[in-house]
Formats: sequence, C-alpha cells, structure tokens
Amino acid sequence: MSINHPNFGMIADNRVIIFDTTLRDGEQSPGFSMNLDEKLRMAEALAELGVDVIEAGFPIASIGDFESVQHIAQSIRGPVITGLARSGRDDILRAAEAVKPAERKRIHTFISTSPLHMKYKLRMEPDAVLEAVGRSVALARDFTDDVEWSAEDGSRTEPDFLCRCVEAAIKAGATTINIPDTVGYSVPEDIARIFTMLRTRVPGADGVIFSTHNHNDLGLAVANTLAAVGAGARQIECTINGIGERAGNAALEEVVMAIRTRHDAVPFNNGIDSPKILRTSKLLAAITGFDVQPNKAIVGRNAFAHESGIHQDGVLKNAATYEIMTPESVGWQKTSLVLGKHSGRAAFRDKLRSLGYGEVGDNALNDAFRRFKDLADRKKLVYDEDITALFDETVVREQSRIKFISLQVWSGSKAQPRAVLELEVDGVLHEHESLGDGPVDATFNAIRAIAPHEAELRLFTVGAVTEGTDAQARCGVRLEEGGKLVDGQGADTDTIVAAARAYVHALNKLMVKRARTEPAALSA
Repeated sequence: MSINHPNFGMIADNRVIIFDTTLRDGEQSPGFSMNLDEKLRMAEALAELGVDVIEAGFPIASIGDFESVQHIAQSIRGPVITGLARSGRDDILRAAEAVKPAERKRIHTFISTSPLHMKYKLRMEPDAVLEAVGRSVALARDFTDDVEWSAEDGSRTEPDFLCRCVEAAIKAGATTINIPDTVGYSVPEDIARIFTMLRTRVPGADGVIFSTHNHNDLGLAVANTLAAVGAGARQIECTINGIGERAGNAALEEVVMAIRTRHDAVPFNNGIDSPKILRTSKLLAAITGFDVQPNKAIVGRNAFAHESGIHQDGVLKNAATYEIMTPESVGWQKTSLVLGKHSGRAAFRDKLRSLGYGEVGDNALNDAFRRFKDLADRKKLVYDEDITALFDETVVREQSRIKFISLQVWSGSKAQPRAVLELEVDGVLHEHESLGDGPVDATFNAIRAIAPHEAELRLFTVGAVTEGTDAQARCGVRLEEGGKLVDGQGADTDTIVAAARAYVHALNKLMVKRARTEPAALSA
C-alpha cells in the first residue's frame, strides 16, 4: 500500500526512507561536537550518499546549532532538512525559522510519554502531555506540511497511552510518527509488537509514515531497526558509524547493507549510493577524531580482511566463500598502491576523485599535494589510506584558528627531551622551546606555552594508518575543560609530529566547544 507524503509524493510500500541524525543525535556524543564548516561538509557528504532526510540539529540548543541548521537549509539541496524541537512554542518557532530556507523542510517535535519520564523528567500528568502533543504538532503545521512527531522513551510507554498520543499527533497533522527506543532497552520482539499494535489500533495510521529510532545500549539497535521495518515502519533513523548518545544509534551502513545483502529476508529499497559509504564514514572519523574500531561491520579496516589460511584459500578460489558482499559495494578499493614520489598533480587529483572526494578546490589541493610529496619522499610506498588520512587532516584544519607549522625535537637516553615548536595562532606566528619528561611531553608543553589553556589531557593514543616501519602514525588526544570533552586526531610519518597535530586539532575543537550552550533536555 502506498502513502502520499508532502515531501516525497507517493511512497511505495517497499520503499524505506533513510533519516540521518548524525548531525543532531550523533553530535550529542561527548567529544563529537562539530563547528559550522564541519557540519556543512558532513551535510554535503550525506546528500551525496543519498540520504532522504538530514536532521541538521537542535536549533534552540544554542546560537551555533541554530546557525548550523539554517546554513545547511540554505545550501543543501536534495534531502529534506529537519530541525528538532521540544513541544514548547519557543522551540518550534526557532526550528521553523532555522529550516525556513530549505528547498524541502520538516519540523521534528517530541515529548516524553513513558510513566518514568512524565513523572521525573517532565513532571507532567498524562492528560497534559496528551494536550501538548496535539498543540505542538498543530503549531508546527503552521510552518510546514511535513511534521514528524516522536514519543520519547516510546518503547517503555504504556500501550494504551501510546496509542492515544499517536492518534492525537495524527489528528493534529503529523505526517511521520516516530517511536524511539530511547534507552536501548527493547529486544526485536518488543519493537515488532509496538509497531504492529499502532498500525492496527490507531485511527489514521494507514495515512502516515511510521519511523524507528533505536539506541544501541544492548547492542540491538540494528536488529531492532530491521524488526520495526518488518512490522511496518518505513523510515529508519540512523547515524554514520553508529555514533550517538551513550552506546550510539543504529549504524546507517549496517542497516543499509543488511537490507541490500539480505533482500530475501528484508525486501525493501532505499536511495543510498552504497559505494560512497566508506568515504562518508572516513570523513566523519576525520572531523570528529574518532576512528571506528577495526572489526566494525562494513567500514572497519578488518571488515574485508582475511588472516586465516583456510579463509585466504577460500577467498582466492571464490570470494563468496567468506564474503557476503563485495568490498567495492561499500567503497573499499582492491588496489591501494598507486602513487609515489614521481606522481604529478593531475594523478593526485584523479586519485582523490577516485577515493570519493569529488572536485577539490585549488587551495586544498595544493596544500594536500605538498604534504603528499613530503610523505612520498619519506615513505617507499604510499597507500590509499595514507592519502585519505593526509587529505582529511588538511581539509579539517583549513579553518582552524591554531595551525601547526613546524616541530624540532631532541631526545635520547642521556639528555632531557627538548622541543622547538612553531604554531600560527589567529594568523600570527609563534615559536617556543620547552623541556619535558619525553619528546611528547616536551611538545605538549610547548603547545600549552603558545596557546595557554586550562584543559587537562585525558587520553593519548598512537596507532598506524598502514603497515610497516615507515607507516604514518595516527595519534589521538582527548582534552577536558570544565566538563567538556574534545578529541583531536593527527597523522604523520613522525609520531611526535602526529601527536602535535592531534593536540592542536583538539584545541581548535575546544574553542568551538567553549562557545556552545548545551540543550536543556536532550531528545530521543
């Protein structure tokens, strides 16, 4: 059965809408905050990936969030752009103003409906909550024909009351009804039962899209999502790499490839251009400074790796023996060794294009090409992963207030480590020499001298982008200031330089974080 939707027209029953909330729910994760330029880059990548709806932020949460949603609404074409709002009038007016420039817009409003949330969080009686549902949806409809309503903590809401709330939302004009498993409590059987109940009991349910939004606290977000689709949900709310509050959300890449790979069991279609999945995943990792774990499904570096001799033998004879999808179907490249120190700018540009970066501006290309040539002089072999790490770091730092310029380090068993560092801060070049307990400590001391701050170092990690002793090091730095956590990432063949880049990256993110005001209450 088809549904006529204001932003999508007639939607076939086998079509699933992909609603990406990386920029809203995903960004609420500690350390994952993004500035305006980073959000715009992610929004562009999501549009190219083919998502149907981008939840761009929570406009009333802060000036920065409002501006991000508004800029995305102005510049992104293709997906529906939505802003989140609680049930209050001010929230909805702010969301309406933020998404107003969008080619296709939606307001997403929510209120808690479970007994626990109503009693302790909202301190409202059920009748007052029910009245707020209808009032908020009706107000949102004054600004757009596309309104989504969510029952926060819907999976723990009493069935009869949930039916009454959904009915009220539909009567007030909601076009999408979202039932979140806000705390990741449910199992697939629970989710299937809830959606089946709502679709059979609520008047008007056959004229709206039901949506599912699942958190991963028990590791069941994707399973619950697929169960909801099987029970009639036709919108999936998810995030790139599964980022989100606490243990995260259902991962877009896992849901999409589960549907595509097991079309016999999940016979639905979506508009995702799956070969662009890996590129989008890596972009998010570069922006946030959080790599996915190696064994992460679909986008982890070991997702298509085979070490066992038995497995290798089978894959060489027929890849289908141990691979249920091709690496190319999600963006992995079979051939990774292509460029070297003799490669020219045209070849480098072509390689970036083949890795999914599209047309790169001259400034970004020149800076990345210079760094590539430096890398190629130091490494015998340059892999795709090297180029991806190098270019992502170049672009992520283009708009940074603090820029790494150079570093000289002296260290050894018979001398106290010493670092001479050059940083550009707001366009002014600074140099400082510091001592430390080790070369990394000396370098970080120099950074703190040039850019004084009260943040404390909470985590420092070192890994390798590729294999071999000449591999690029990838370092991670986590800083905490006033309860705010930020993570930075840096890559270089010199581990100490990579550490400096990571610390500077984290400082730049901290400057953004300082200006942010956290929302009074977070949503589903």
